[in-house]
Amino acid sequence: MGLLKEFKEFIMKGNVLDLAVAVIIGGAFGTVITSLVNDVIMPPIGLLLGSVDFKELKIVLQSGKEAVMNGAQIITPAVAEVSINYGVFVQTVINFLIVGFCIFMVLKAYQKVVRKKEEAPAPPEPTNEEKLLTEIRDILKNKN
Repeated sequence: MGLLKEFKEFIMKGNVLDLAVAVIIGGAFGTVITSLVNDVIMPPIGLLLGSVDFKELKIVLQSGKEAVMNGAQIITPAVAEVSINYGVFVQTVINFLIVGFCIFMVLKAYQKVVRKKEEAPAPPEPTNEEKLLTEIRDILKNKN
């Protein structure tokens, strides 16, 4: 029973819950960025480059061949195409750069807020009159 109790305490810690929320939001954020890159950014870039779909950019190392059939009998089996799909890689790199930039901007905004809290002006020092009144109050307190 002790192991179950320890696990419950571990899961209920704030930092574990924060991490779980961050992972879920990060996954959703990644999906949004992937859609932004694939559906919004890359089509105009492909159009500027001459109606190129980046997903189709590749270097074919070996052409694929369809199977040659004689009815239900396979005479020559199919051969899959072997290619280096550099267009998908380019899209993934752009996706990574956009996610990295967004995270950088969020952290920069967070650091700005933290610095403002740290740089909050200290309360003004009491005037000479206030100091004197405080001393008189303390003296009267000590007499009683």
